[in-house]
Amino acid sequence: MPRPGRNQVKEKPKNFFGSIKRLLGSLSTWRNIIIFSLILAAISAIFSIVAPKLLSKLTDEITLGIKPDTEVLTEVLYKIKENNLQEDIVINGTTITVADQAEYMKLVSTVNPEDSNSYIELFDQLPSSIYELVKPKMNIDNIKHIAIVLAILYILGSVFSYIEGYNMATVSNNFARTLRTNISYKINKLPLKFFDSHETGDILSRITNDIDTIHMNLNQSLANLITNLTLFIGSIIMMFVTNWIMALTAILASLFGFIFMFIILSKSQKYFEQKQKILGDLNGYIEEMYSGHTIVRTYNGINSAKKEFDELNKGLYKSNMMSQFLSGLMGPFMGFIGNFGYVCVCIVGALLVFNGHTSFGTIVAFMVYIRLFTNPLSQIAQSMTSMQSTAAASERVFEFLDEEEMESETNVTKHLDKSKVKGEIVFDHVKFGYVPNKTIIKDFSAKIKPGQKVAIVGPTGAGKTTMVNLLMKFYNINSGNITIDGVSTNELTRENIHELFCMVLQDTWLFEGTIRDNIKFNRIDLSDDEIMEACKTVGVSHFINALPNKLDYELKDSESISSGQKQLFTIARGMLEDAPFLILDEATSNVDTRTEELVQKAMDKLTVGRTSFIIAHRLSTIKNADLILVMKDGNIIETGNHKELMKKNGFYADLYNSQFEKTI
Repeated sequence: MPRPGRNQVKEKPKNFFGSIKRLLGSLSTWRNIIIFSLILAAISAIFSIVAPKLLSKLTDEITLGIKPDTEVLTEVLYKIKENNLQEDIVINGTTITVADQAEYMKLVSTVNPEDSNSYIELFDQLPSSIYELVKPKMNIDNIKHIAIVLAILYILGSVFSYIEGYNMATVSNNFARTLRTNISYKINKLPLKFFDSHETGDILSRITNDIDTIHMNLNQSLANLITNLTLFIGSIIMMFVTNWIMALTAILASLFGFIFMFIILSKSQKYFEQKQKILGDLNGYIEEMYSGHTIVRTYNGINSAKKEFDELNKGLYKSNMMSQFLSGLMGPFMGFIGNFGYVCVCIVGALLVFNGHTSFGTIVAFMVYIRLFTNPLSQIAQSMTSMQSTAAASERVFEFLDEEEMESETNVTKHLDKSKVKGEIVFDHVKFGYVPNKTIIKDFSAKIKPGQKVAIVGPTGAGKTTMVNLLMKFYNINSGNITIDGVSTNELTRENIHELFCMVLQDTWLFEGTIRDNIKFNRIDLSDDEIMEACKTVGVSHFINALPNKLDYELKDSESISSGQKQLFTIARGMLEDAPFLILDEATSNVDTRTEELVQKAMDKLTVGRTSFIIAHRLSTIKNADLILVMKDGNIIETGNHKELMKKNGFYADLYNSQFEKTI
């Protein structure tokens, strides 16, 4: 089974529009900057749409400037024929002498109408007076004006695009930070039952993968979607405004490509989903085999492990190959469609230019419009896919943020000062069940005197750890009451109760940092001498002194520190916690017999003056307890010290003796 939280969200959202609506609602803090950014994106796209029209005008202006003025040439020919070489004529302020007129008529008579080269030679041999009239003339002022406006549009478009990108990056980063902060606060408000019913990897995935998905897609997709929609709609409008015949040509030429694109997307999507699923399975399998490598080798399971790995790897190869192959067709095919559109536009445009229905600049503009028309569709499809992934990730994050929190304690006013607590605890007919209508603790009653060392024993599932959870107010009891020095835990805040207790659990917890920081966790007032004294008491000081930097030695996940050594560190941490109550939940389960004796002596010192609760399966470790509570099926069935319970020869005696029986 793949571990939760390993891959990004790939599933489709349950309620796409609802998730997007709530996501946008959560962005209300940055609403103005988002709207401003989207307006900039739209304006930048509009500039890109308008630019080809200006480019067309610029092309036409330049084209007119590089060819002779045929209209004036026609006028000259008409005037010469009308004058019949009788006198000089004046056209546009230029005098054409009779000799120049005669020479021009002579040149015209040699032109072959079917030979275009002869026309070119005619212009090269024209008399100077006539040539000055018909020679190519560029309107530099118009060209400069159009070029400047075009440059301004491109520069402004780039500047607006940069500002929009910067703003969206800022918003997405701040929003992701806000989500992480909200989740961090939310975690501290969730009841313990939430963590009991949810995988750790799933929670981590919401904090990391899901928020990263929202962050990246929000940064890229939202503005891109607006930009490409503007480009797509605007390019279609501008194409029809410019020339409807060429617009229809461009759309029809690209239509087949878009149909093929959507077919490929629909076919390749299942392979992408399959690839992600198999990748998760493969990662999960590798994690299992790596963490259980010793077991695999011990039971000679290497070959079977390799076989299963090869099957998963082969499946990943096939799905990855197909997804990459199909998606790889998109680029070349869209390039072909774009080029095909260019060819169609050029052919139709050339025919229109030849027939005098349009200009060469229009063809240039349509070559740009084709690109503006074809590219946005694929970008829109990608943006919609990203938004769908964003919606799915948002659902998971908001689902976490909507989880039921622990009851508010704003009305709780009572407080116990740990320095003044005597240490009396009373369980008064406590009933509790994790699931409604399924009671685990059926009727638990006990009175613990100050300073007593109380052991809670019983078979697995009897409710030992549950009682500790109720005492620490990790769960609220269904009925009954628990009091500390006569004050009900219902009238005390959880924080107040937690500062009264020191806990050493079976599961060790060490974070990446120095040994000093691990032992004095959340205590900044401890000196190195106090830390080393506690370590000496539990028998771990010799291990610390053997390390290169002693208390400054950095502990890491990859450290080869035994479970027993880790447990000793946590016991030392507990010894340094100045609290009136002590809870030891199988605290010595990971240490050897000799170390257990040392720890036991340390615990005896630690429990002096404190009310202590010890949960243990090794009954030999609680022989010196003042009071032993024997639990079975959620009830206390026997109470007393070790000697008293052994004399009863009841359930406790059976448990104790069973640990020393030898099978013959």
